[in-house]
Amino acid sequence: MQNWNSRQYLKFGAERTQPAVDLANRIELEHPVKIVDIGCGPGNSTEVLARRFPGAEILGVDSSSQMIEAAKQNHPDLAFRLCDAGRDLPKLGRGTFDVVFSNACIQWIPNHPQLLRNMMALLCPGGVLAVQTPMNAQEPIHRIIGEVVKSPRWASRFSNRRIFYNLTQSEYFDLLGDLSPDFTLWQTTYFHRMKSHDGIMEWYRGTGLRPYLEELDEEARTVFQKEIYDRVVSAYPKQKSGEILFRFPRLFFLAHQKRDMRAHGTARGSGGLA
Repeated sequence: MQNWNSRQYLKFGAERTQPAVDLANRIELEHPVKIVDIGCGPGNSTEVLARRFPGAEILGVDSSSQMIEAAKQNHPDLAFRLCDAGRDLPKLGRGTFDVVFSNACIQWIPNHPQLLRNMMALLCPGGVLAVQTPMNAQEPIHRIIGEVVKSPRWASRFSNRRIFYNLTQSEYFDLLGDLSPDFTLWQTTYFHRMKSHDGIMEWYRGTGLRPYLEELDEEARTVFQKEIYDRVVSAYPKQKSGEILFRFPRLFFLAHQKRDMRAHGTARGSGGLA
């Protein structure tokens, strides 16, 4: 289980939530009955689903107890529970949901072929899997963090390097082709406006830098961040306004479950939400 700081994560709540809005708006089901939000974090994406599908029974799940507590506090009218998506998805109930939704979560979970099979298995006939995952490994900030972490000065200081488990677009295409009779993929690059280079640092203190900062004492943390910051300044030039243009590519896909799944023994409600 990873430790997450919901307050740090939500410093850019609007920017982090917009992809969830865009993904939810592409789901064309008119009246889904049950929806699960996998990797719900502090509940911002679950709220998006509640607004998009009023009346639906929506469950937000996450592997972080801190995030689940924040979600319950932020959205007391919605349901949340702990669930490790890499291990425990089948416990949510095979054939239970009309929509299985996941915004910026699967990059943290290994074995995507098995993960997507498990996610599809949660769907009732005709249900929709809707996923968004960052696809920014080649962006400057990611290369900078990776280079600094592996450098001789810092390599021995970190016991647990951050791993992204994303596949390539082509690999997702082939995988979804095996799992669904009807799927689509698209990629969007969001151009976020940062007031300063420290804005990029603040963004990643809630995600990419977080596990490394937790392993350092205060003095080392300051030096480590300064080295990354100096490289960020070089990699992201200021615009005429003085703002920083922060690119963030994200991959989306929708996949529909077969409408006739009797051969697989699947029917809504064969599992439970307890």
